[in-house]
Amino acid sequence: MASLRTRHRWTVLGLAVAFAAMVGLVASSVQIYNLVCRVTGMGGTTRTATEAQADAIAAQGEKFPIITVRFNADLNGDMPWSFYPVQREVRIQIGVPQTIYYRAINRSTQRVTGTATFNVTPLQVGAYFDKIQCFCFTEQTLDPGQSVDMPVRFFVDPAILKDPDGGDYKTITLSYTFFRAKDQAATPPQASNNGANSTSLN
Repeated sequence: MASLRTRHRWTVLGLAVAFAAMVGLVASSVQIYNLVCRVTGMGGTTRTATEAQADAIAAQGEKFPIITVRFNADLNGDMPWSFYPVQREVRIQIGVPQTIYYRAINRSTQRVTGTATFNVTPLQVGAYFDKIQCFCFTEQTLDPGQSVDMPVRFFVDPAILKDPDGGDYKTITLSYTFFRAKDQAATPPQASNNGANSTSLN
């Protein structure tokens, strides 16, 4: 009888541990998915890189083809900003870093903190689109009426030319969508413009 009770206790304990593990897996699944996307470029998610990596490509001394990169900007429904690319498109040499700017303007009478999601199309290009600097790496806080130019520094990895479809990628579109930061109401917003140039419309 005591042996049966012991088995029941171990069974209940095992089920509790399994349940806790499942809850933990569900809670972390979004973070794991985002990490996998950033590393692999899956689903049009861009990768991150350093200036040293870009310099290593330049040191090869090879001249790569020109490609067109277009820029798109959207806002979530309750985001009281104007948001748009300063340049609609650029023609760049593959492997050569380029810096462009997006402009955001807080049209409300309150301080607003936003966070940006992003992707590139065609989706397969995400594995070859490397960002060195981006406003999307951190939250951005704008005072009422404030305008800010936010940099994106990137390059297209020459490895794209070894992709079986690489020759068909003539144009890449980089898209951002700004949302209100979910924790804005819980914590006092702090300016975090990631080196952006800002002005006030007040």
